[in-house]
Amino acid sequence: MLDESLKTQLGAYLERVQQPFEIVASLDDSENARDMLSLLQTIQGLRSDKITLKVDGHDARKPSFSLQRIGSTSSLRFAGLPLGHEFTSLVLALLWTGGHPPKVEPDLIDQIEALDGDFNFEVYMSLSCHNCPDVVQALALMAVLNPKVKTVIIEGGAFQDEVNARQVMAVPMVFLNGQMFHSGRLLLEEVVAKLDTGAAARDAAKLSARAPYDVLIVGGGPAGAAAAVYAARKGIRTGIVAERFGGQVNDTMAIENYVSVLATDGPKFAAALEAHVRAYEVEIMNLQRADKLIPAAQPHGLVEIQLANGGSLKSKAVILSTGARWRNVNVPGEQEYKNKGVAYCPHCDGPLFKGKDVAVIGGGNSGIEAAIDLAGVVKQVTVIEFMPELKADAVLVKKLHSLPNVTVHTHAQTTEITGADGKVNGLRYKDRASNTEHLVPLQGVFVQIGLVPNTEWLKGTLELSKHGEIVVDARGQTSLPGVFAAGDATTVPFKQIIIAAGDGAKAALGAFDHLMRMPVA
Repeated sequence: MLDESLKTQLGAYLERVQQPFEIVASLDDSENARDMLSLLQTIQGLRSDKITLKVDGHDARKPSFSLQRIGSTSSLRFAGLPLGHEFTSLVLALLWTGGHPPKVEPDLIDQIEALDGDFNFEVYMSLSCHNCPDVVQALALMAVLNPKVKTVIIEGGAFQDEVNARQVMAVPMVFLNGQMFHSGRLLLEEVVAKLDTGAAARDAAKLSARAPYDVLIVGGGPAGAAAAVYAARKGIRTGIVAERFGGQVNDTMAIENYVSVLATDGPKFAAALEAHVRAYEVEIMNLQRADKLIPAAQPHGLVEIQLANGGSLKSKAVILSTGARWRNVNVPGEQEYKNKGVAYCPHCDGPLFKGKDVAVIGGGNSGIEAAIDLAGVVKQVTVIEFMPELKADAVLVKKLHSLPNVTVHTHAQTTEITGADGKVNGLRYKDRASNTEHLVPLQGVFVQIGLVPNTEWLKGTLELSKHGEIVVDARGQTSLPGVFAAGDATTVPFKQIIIAAGDGAKAALGAFDHLMRMPVA
């Protein structure tokens, strides 16, 4: 199952196992079971003094295996092979079960250990999903730390009947005690916050008690991260508050145009951004949503950012880098069938539509890349583009037209996403040239039609463009003194990672220049 290089790396990691534990496998006669046994035998052989392998498990899900620390009642199970993006999740689960400490803040560990109740989690993932590992690792760690949390991690491709029966059409999807708990990416802190209802009030009080910053950045994508690094390098008190550190980058699979980085993926790039920011001792306040901006009451006063949890932060200068989000197509059926056939991430959810018919709405680079990606997995891809021709780069369009299972409809307006029995069964579109209506029977729709700036919370506070973008000058200055902005949320053209990062640096320098010219208190 593993090549020699991977075995060597795994062996080095398993040297960190401190406490003995058992792997108990429940197997059948399938090829997946044989592969699982081979993988588990390899793991056990690399650390036989601490790891015991048993193959007499009787779990109903086969093939599967549990990790059980000796003397503990914890319950963590993997159903299906955790390879691909989930191999790291398996390695971490082995280390945590073996007593290796997780890289998590002590306060959060205490919070997890204090959770009281019966928490039976089932998380469905796919091996190609780059959003799944965060959820898998969060719930795995919680199961290791708290015996009242029981977690089963299910590889959807190995349990298709179960996936179909529970109508899992997007991953990661989490069930708690048999009921749908969450769909989509979820961090450990977010899971704990959903279970610990008093956490928000405690966080709000802690945040409100913080001293004012010299520069406070709102948003943790490439623009926010660059702004934080440039501001902190000036030796000033810098904070960054973000709803999700890394922003939309986390949902980007391939990054091949960031100069000096030949190729990477979104989650790795986001992790690198955070590591760089932390190297400068910037105060990071993650999983916090800004709700209101209150301008300084007097010239050179403090700007206040009020948060959704009731807390507030103050700063001499603020940099807004809240980014953008995927645009909805806004037709009947989109919201009703979201995660029930309507999806936005082809890399995450594409494998769930193997052998099925799907549509991609959007003919730009994102849409055509999605169609090319999906064509290798699904039975048929139908591309729906509103304009008379595809807007993607010529090389992508040429590749698309070379694929035998792709149909393209241009000058076509999506009018409805249809469904039955709680899931998508078709898409209606209007031919804009002939004004005729058409119905395409299918099982999935991937929406890829551009971005909307995350600026609704700023309306009426500072100047926005007709598209909702924050109006900025050459220094990143907004219409409010002491408030700067950068990245995809602004009027700067060309929404690209490298441009956002440059904008963030520029806004930080603009903010520092503003601080230098403030009168001495």
